[in-house]
Amino acid sequence: MRVELTPQQRESQERFRTFVQAEIQPHADRYDREERVPREIIQRLAHIGYLGAIVPREYGGSEMDMITFGLLNEALGRGCSSLRSLLTVHSMVAYALLRWGSNDQKAFWLPRLASGETLAAFGLSEPEVGSDAKSITTTAIPNEQGYILQGRKKWMTFGQIAQLFLIFARNGSSISAFLVERETPGFSVSPLSGMLGTRASMLAELILENCQVPSENLLGGRGFGLASVATSALDIGRYSVAWGSVGILRACLEDSLHYSSQRQQFGVPLRQHQLIQQMISEMITNLHAARLLCLQAGYSKEQGDPATVVQTWIAKYFASVKATQAANDAVQLHGANGCSSDYSVQRYMRDARVMEIIEGSTQIQQITIANAGYQEPAL
Repeated sequence: MRVELTPQQRESQERFRTFVQAEIQPHADRYDREERVPREIIQRLAHIGYLGAIVPREYGGSEMDMITFGLLNEALGRGCSSLRSLLTVHSMVAYALLRWGSNDQKAFWLPRLASGETLAAFGLSEPEVGSDAKSITTTAIPNEQGYILQGRKKWMTFGQIAQLFLIFARNGSSISAFLVERETPGFSVSPLSGMLGTRASMLAELILENCQVPSENLLGGRGFGLASVATSALDIGRYSVAWGSVGILRACLEDSLHYSSQRQQFGVPLRQHQLIQQMISEMITNLHAARLLCLQAGYSKEQGDPATVVQTWIAKYFASVKATQAANDAVQLHGANGCSSDYSVQRYMRDARVMEIIEGSTQIQQITIANAGYQEPAL
């Protein structure tokens, strides 16, 4: 079977790549050093419709199909994983609203998310809770005005500047999801810095102390938070990260091809040494394989095939692991230069490691994929 993009998807792919190459790649290392993304580039993403990528046109979005959305994530991942992570969490909240929001919630929030007037962040992880999401300790206590939220959330991507947060809290014996605005009394943000990778993703810890939210900010109904809202949003996030990992793979390959063609050792360019060729061949092969896995997951999403969930796990697992391998090889190929901030490959290596942790760690993915295999061996 030959997998081909449609003419429209191919045109979008070229447009994404041209934009990233001109407006993001030249500045990504600076974003990394400064641990921030300038407002101007975020506004630019909003202006050209990328923040509203999966929002329907009726709400002012671009309504991209899943393949085109994936290609956008690949392009942004090639340029700056931190900026791509904004698209990830923003789209997760948009998707949760689209899938589980009331008509009033969708009518109010989706146009604001699509235009970039409001930036959104996803609040599930806590200081003591990561992969075991069902063990969150943040609580939601009902009262006459709605709910009082108490607790802390940590590692919130773009939490430093987001205006809307999708917060998950224990509501009695179950978990519910709430839309919490930044200016809500009792809600505060503490910036986090010094991270290994995606340093410009402006992480934050969220503190909720007697944080009063109205009943209409409950998303998806009481008790639907984890099994429905979070699961569907995380699937979109995992898909975004998988494609972003493909972008890192491509960045490693492109930089390594250029460097090994220019750099000489023992009187010949590095590209003529067989062990260098082995590294390059691994990058090329893994790039093609990772992209095909992502395409398969995207096609399944477009068709509404339930198998897309497992296919997304597989794509994210393979792409993130191979991105780390490619980044390690790219640094090795660059030698001492690869350890210098003058070369982007050191950033790719740090960002790739983050891809193996977020939206399901490599080990969680291995367990999940294996369990899926036992349940349906014909995968």
